[in-house]
Amino acid sequence: MVFSGIVFLGLFFPAVLLLYFGLPFRKWRNYVLLAASLLFYAWGEPLWVLAMIFTSAVDFINGKWIGKLGESKYRKWPLILSLVLDLGILMIFKYSGFFAGEIFKLAGVQIPAWNRPMPIGISFYTFQSLSYTLDVYRGKTKVQHNFLYYLMYVSMFPQLVAGPIVRYADIAAQIEDRQETTEGFWQGALRFTVGMGKKVILANNAGKAATALLSPALAGGHLPVANAWLGAIFYTFQIYYDFAGYSDMAIGLGKIFGFDYKENFNYPYIARSITDFWRRWHISLSSFFRDYVYIPLGGNRHHLYRNIFVVWALTGLWHGASWNFILWGLYYGLLLILEKSFFGKYWEKWKILGHLVTILLFIYGWVIFYCTDLSFLSRVTRSLLGLDGNRWIDLNGQTWFLSNLWILPIYIIGSTPYPKLVAGRLFATEKARDIAGSLFVLAIFAISLVLLVGQTYNPFLYFRF
Repeated sequence: MVFSGIVFLGLFFPAVLLLYFGLPFRKWRNYVLLAASLLFYAWGEPLWVLAMIFTSAVDFINGKWIGKLGESKYRKWPLILSLVLDLGILMIFKYSGFFAGEIFKLAGVQIPAWNRPMPIGISFYTFQSLSYTLDVYRGKTKVQHNFLYYLMYVSMFPQLVAGPIVRYADIAAQIEDRQETTEGFWQGALRFTVGMGKKVILANNAGKAATALLSPALAGGHLPVANAWLGAIFYTFQIYYDFAGYSDMAIGLGKIFGFDYKENFNYPYIARSITDFWRRWHISLSSFFRDYVYIPLGGNRHHLYRNIFVVWALTGLWHGASWNFILWGLYYGLLLILEKSFFGKYWEKWKILGHLVTILLFIYGWVIFYCTDLSFLSRVTRSLLGLDGNRWIDLNGQTWFLSNLWILPIYIIGSTPYPKLVAGRLFATEKARDIAGSLFVLAIFAISLVLLVGQTYNPFLYFRF
């Protein structure tokens, strides 16, 4: 089940709202969310919901164990147990096939691989649950004594399968005491609808264009230079509007139920450096690796370049068990090392040039991310550089460019803060904002529903992680 699907919009979500707000006792609302979240996940993963419950139980028990041990020297053992079990389960499901088929094969070792489908969103809920044990150990949050409340936190359907990664410490107080308001409901509905529009209207269209333009290279065919650049640009917009749209929808749903989730995007495509880009893109993942890996390794104080290398190798691997994701992580690790050691001072001095270079670098970064086959990546890269002697553009490229010429300015402007700033100036009064917001929500919702009719499955890109 996905947010941008008829089953969710027409059946699941209305039923949850009726139950949640219709119950006479507020204390029952957490259990409604728990039941709804387990049903939401079991809809597509009826077996692997047990893996999520097991992970939650492991960290809940170890969190209580750490709390009971207090300042004892043995309190590190429950933390180690959580790390081993959580990451071990993640390794089995997500990486055992890759290591068996690629890494160990290179060494001439044959081991059986896990060939079952990977649980949806396992990387997200594993990190989310693990953050609880880590923060209890570090004294950043109190121990939760109600397992059902804790399971509700891990399994919360608004952000369960594709983030953002919500740390327990950030919403601990809201689990037991929160206020659902009319204003919060309206703001959440508006944010949800904006996210749905980003996904259904913008991301899906960009995805079709990117696939049509780049797929000939996957089959080994020739790829004209302009086709390669257009395909890369369309994918750059697809992944932004897809993932930012999901984050908007998750934050909006959380707001409806009284939860305040932190922002996950802050206009990353206006970044003027790679460091700035990663402060703005997938903020919950970047901050997770910063706080739990980078800083404990020494941060900026000790072994800076080693720490950057380790964090970005892990970041690439987190995204998937494939060589292109590892290469993607190392690509950004290398860029950040070069930026901190040399290029950064020039980017700060020449801001416009720094912004243009950053754009080119993250566009190519998304090419690495997109091309899961390295030979596919090689062909696209050669086409981008004009090294294959292919013509500039063909009929396929011309068709997709001309048919999307009207929407390209929308993609560009929509990825900046200018629409929000302009709307704030045009609708200066609260009444004007309410009327304009209502009309905007209705228009986006109606257009999205029309586009969704006939689509049986409309997954978000980050579901696979």
